[in-house]
Amino acid sequence: MLEREALKEWSRELEFFWVNQVGWRFRRAEARERGLKYVKGLLSDAKHKNGWQLAETEGEAQADGMQRVLNGSVWDADGVRDAVREWVGEAIGSANAVVVVDETGFLKKGQHSAGVKRQYSGTAGRIENCQVGVFLAYTHRNDYALIDRELYLPEEWTSDAARRADAHIAESVTFATKGALARAMLERAFESRLPFGWVTADSIYGGDYKIRKLLEDHACAYVLAVTSAHKVWYGFKQIAVAALLAARSEQSWQRLSCGAGAKGERLYDWAFLPLPRVPENERFVVGVLVRRSLTDAKLTYYLTFAPHDTPLLTLVSVAGARWKVEECFELAKQEVGLADYEVRHYTAWYRHITLSMLALAFLTVVRHAIALDELPKKRPGRPPTARSRLPSRTAPSAHPPRLEPPPSA
Repeated sequence: MLEREALKEWSRELEFFWVNQVGWRFRRAEARERGLKYVKGLLSDAKHKNGWQLAETEGEAQADGMQRVLNGSVWDADGVRDAVREWVGEAIGSANAVVVVDETGFLKKGQHSAGVKRQYSGTAGRIENCQVGVFLAYTHRNDYALIDRELYLPEEWTSDAARRADAHIAESVTFATKGALARAMLERAFESRLPFGWVTADSIYGGDYKIRKLLEDHACAYVLAVTSAHKVWYGFKQIAVAALLAARSEQSWQRLSCGAGAKGERLYDWAFLPLPRVPENERFVVGVLVRRSLTDAKLTYYLTFAPHDTPLLTLVSVAGARWKVEECFELAKQEVGLADYEVRHYTAWYRHITLSMLALAFLTVVRHAIALDELPKKRPGRPPTARSRLPSRTAPSAHPPRLEPPPSA
C-alpha cells in the first residue's frame, strides 16, 4: 500500500480527474461533491468502508449523504466506468497488456441483496451465501487495475418478479451466463480502443466457445484455461486435451517462471503442442499449453491463440497474469472497500463497485508514476473543486448523457 503522505501529494490529480472526467456525469452539484467525498473515504484509512465509516471520515453524524450517492442521486455509473477504463489505459496502457477475465465472491447474510444465493465463492474456496461479480482486470508488467464489472444474477433471481422489485432490478435486465457477461465486457473493451494484446481467464471462461470466437474475430491473442476433458479437433477427430498431451516425452517440458509470487518465482514445467487447425487469421496459430506442478505433478491446460513464432515464455507469462487479478482483488478489498458495501439494490451495487474501481485506479496511477520517479503534475489555475466544471475530452457538448435515477420498485 502506498504511504498516506504520497497519496496526499497526489490528491490534486484525483480532483482534476474527477472534475474533468467524472463530475459532469452527476446531475446535481451536491451529488457531484458527495461522490468525490465517497471516493476519498474509500482511499482513507477507515477500517471498514461502509456508509457510516465513510461519513465519519468526513465528520458527519449520519450516513444519509453517503448512502444517497448509491441509492438516490442521479448519475451515470457506466459513464464513470468508461472514464476509469480510459484513465487506466492512458496511465499504464500498452499494446502488450493483458486483460484478465475473473470473478470474485462477496459474502453476504440474508437473501435480499441482488443476486445473492448459495453458490461457489473463489474468495471462500467453497459454496457460501454470496454475490458473484465478474470483472475485467488490466495488467501490464507490475501494474494492474479493474476496468469493468458485472453482477451475476442467477436464474432464480431474474425469474422472480417479487425479488426483482425488492432489489430494484429493472425489467430490461435478463438472465445472462457468466460467459455472456464476460463477452459484453470484452466487447466494450474492444469498442473503447483500450490498448491490449492478450486475454487470459480460467476454465469457466476458457471453455466458452463464443468468448474464443470473439477474441479470434478481433485478432486478439489469448491463453485460456480449460478442463482436462475439453476436446479439440486433431486431424479428423476430437481428442481431450489431457489425452493429447499424455504421451509427451520428458524432453518436451521446459521449467519456466510465470511471474514472481509472495515466496519467489512461480516455477512450473511447461509443454506446448500446436494444433493443426488453421484459424481464419493466418498470422496466428492455435495450440495447447500445459502446466505441470513441481510439487504434485498436477496438470493445468490452456488453449492458445497467438501470432506465429510467439516464444513459449510469452505464453507462460500471459498465463501467469491471472495471479495479478487475485492481487488486484485483494488490494481492492483491503484498501478501497470493494467488498465493504452494505446495499441490497442492484444499481447501488454497481455504483459502489464503480467508485471503488476508481479509487483503485488512482492508486495504480500514483504507484506507476512513483515507480517512474515522476512528480504530481502542476495543474493550471486554482485547485479544482467538485462544484467546478471544466471542459471534458469525453463529454459530448451537444448531447450530454441521459442520466436516470436508480430504478424503483
